[in-house]
Amino acid sequence: MNYDVAIVGGGASGLACALTLVSSKGRGWEWAEGRRYVLFDTSGSDLRKALLNNVPGVPRGTTGAELLKRIKSQIESFGGVDFVKDRVVSVQRVEEVFELRTAGGKEFTAGNVVLSTGFHGFDIEGLNLEIVENPKSPKPGRVMVKHNGDYKVGEGLWVAGLLAGASSMFTAAAGIGVQVAINILSEWAGKPVVIHDVPGQG
Repeated sequence: MNYDVAIVGGGASGLACALTLVSSKGRGWEWAEGRRYVLFDTSGSDLRKALLNNVPGVPRGTTGAELLKRIKSQIESFGGVDFVKDRVVSVQRVEEVFELRTAGGKEFTAGNVVLSTGFHGFDIEGLNLEIVENPKSPKPGRVMVKHNGDYKVGEGLWVAGLLAGASSMFTAAAGIGVQVAINILSEWAGKPVVIHDVPGQG
């Protein structure tokens, strides 16, 4: 199946990216309508083990698993994102699109790919990436993908969250996912865009 954006990783940054992308629909932006998104998730996010007491706007004592479930429901309320419970094992650029293959043998194509698989390692084949140590990790051996400073690795290829060099805090990782989505939307629009809502609007 062909998608406009494939997000590889269903943790804080991947979900935040998907939510921002899909929320661009219904605003009168012709370039945002009819877009299709897919998110690959293996339920391996470290956030599932977290207890959140210092996330702005999130009640103290919320578990990471609860928050991930809530964000996924928020995405589903917009429609337009397919969730695939499978691990992406290869991503290859073929002319104007990326070809993605999963461990389960499924194949997908996408115009953009967002890598948000966390910082424990990176083993997706087919991409020529520079993997370095994540300098913001309090533990050694954590990795990141080098990017252009605005989370772009190559044409149509992006990196988000801890894999982009974020600190291992929910808001830090999620914020980069949002920014990557805004960068993609801005490329489609041909100018900088943001997505704000106003009470009573629409």
